Amino acid sequence: MSAPFAALFAVLAAVSNATAMVLQRAAARTAPKDDAFSLRLVRHLLHQPVWFGGIAAILCAAVCQALALTMGSLALVQPIFVTELPFALLIAGVAFRRRLPGPGWAAVIAVTAGIGMALAAASPSGGHAGVGLGLWGLTLAVAAGAMTLCVGAALRRPRGRARAALFGTAAAIGYALTAALMKAAVHAFAAHGAAAFFTTWQTYAFAASGACSLFLLSNAVESGPLIASQPALTLGDASVSLTLGLLVYGERIRTGWWLLPAAVGALLVTAGVLALPGVEPRVLKEPADEDVTDEA
Repeated sequence: MSAPFAALFAVLAAVSNATAMVLQRAAARTAPKDDAFSLRLVRHLLHQPVWFGGIAAILCAAVCQALALTMGSLALVQPIFVTELPFALLIAGVAFRRRLPGPGWAAVIAVTAGIGMALAAASPSGGHAGVGLGLWGLTLAVAAGAMTLCVGAALRRPRGRARAALFGTAAAIGYALTAALMKAAVHAFAAHGAAAFFTTWQTYAFAASGACSLFLLSNAVESGPLIASQPALTLGDASVSLTLGLLVYGERIRTGWWLLPAAVGALLVTAGVLALPGVEPRVLKEPADEDVTDEA
């Protein structure tokens, strides 16, 4: 494995996902409120050309992510995706000709410095490719159960921050599971070629999981402000992916006193991720979701 190249492709995937986020946000915010969590939402998005641009960016991100997972551990690659939100706001600022305010730049620096510090201290490494069917079954069951609970709780709430956060959390779990399944599939490709890739069940499982996660993400951004859905998605994906890397693939991180700088880095990332969505309405020229129910 080549950790520097894995990190590079992970960053490229984050940039592509950030581009997709901006494009999908532009498409989803025009959807009628009654179309939430229904096939009508998908039908509406299919009539938005900008949404297809988002899909193209997602496919590019998937290729970069697959390359990153081939070269590096899940615990290294997926946490880098927390940089999606800073990239998204920087891209949105350029696209909409809006300057990122001072607090936004401070949050961008906090996220960038924090993820660098955390990964340098934790130094994720190791792991194995062989995961038993029983462990996969348990992983899929736990992930599906957690996503179902989040979706069920979201559907009982009106449009607003709580609903968006719950959909964002469900999408985060789905994306982390997608990455774990993708890692197994790309390993089959690297070891045995295209035939193995298209005959292993993980290939079709990660495609299904990714499609489900995309649907949940569309509902998250439609349900409420980015300040609610994006931290849940960003931090949730990183933490669940780290857990899957350690428990499913047997990857390792440094412990002992290294946990202190890793924790400081994680706190910086969390603070930045929580602060960045607050500047999103100004960057995208949107009102601060005044028409959205604000829930505790």
